[in-house]
Amino acid sequence: MLPAITAIRYVTPLKEGGSLPGLVEADDLGTYVVKWRGAGQGPKALVAEVIVGELARALGLPVPDLADLSLDEGIAKGEPDPEVQELLLASVGDNLAMDFLPASLGFDPAVHKVEPGLASRIVWLDAFTENVDRTWRNPNLLVWHGEPWLIDHGASLYFHHNWPRAAAAVTRPFKGDDHVLAAFATDLPGANAELGARVTPELLDGVLALVPDAWLDSPDHDGPDAVRAAYREHLLARVAASGAWLPEVSA
Repeated sequence: MLPAITAIRYVTPLKEGGSLPGLVEADDLGTYVVKWRGAGQGPKALVAEVIVGELARALGLPVPDLADLSLDEGIAKGEPDPEVQELLLASVGDNLAMDFLPASLGFDPAVHKVEPGLASRIVWLDAFTENVDRTWRNPNLLVWHGEPWLIDHGASLYFHHNWPRAAAAVTRPFKGDDHVLAAFATDLPGANAELGARVTPELLDGVLALVPDAWLDSPDHDGPDAVRAAYREHLLARVAASGAWLPEVSA
């Protein structure tokens, strides 16, 4: 499971996020950006954050630390903003926290450069997990200490919003033209050969074990372990079918 922490103070909403994430101080003395279980996207967005974020970490890509943050009703009721209070009350219990990177900058492809190997690995990850939300319009990359960090994976894995049709998405092509790193990703075949070989059943089992059981409620499966098995089967099938979905991205 993810490390467990408890919110001790709600600091401020981050209103630039569509799901109204919040900045929160926790009992481990850390500060976190929190995605709320009660937001409109629901728990599946948190599941995608954990699976894709921890898969990226296992593959050597830079992702802020994730944690399972418990929110108490007292903190929720103490929020004076009615909109935020409603969201917090709907999110009492476990939520997804991402380590706050102080003084980080939003990635700008006109200013920041990424070396081709790293850029190719990031584009490969997004193609594999069908992350459509890392475009030049909304990069979802931060620059911290001069390096790019991957954030916001809640829009990934959208096959899980319709499990009966998930098999049809295994070979679905990924359109990479709008990817914010398209101009830098000059070695997608090399990234595919390197990372695809590392996506093993054992690696996926370790990643999927980090997702809290309560977020894996599905009417199409018999319990959390069956949902994990469905993700495992789908992702293994997709990595084996990389020839069908790997984009052709050119500088």
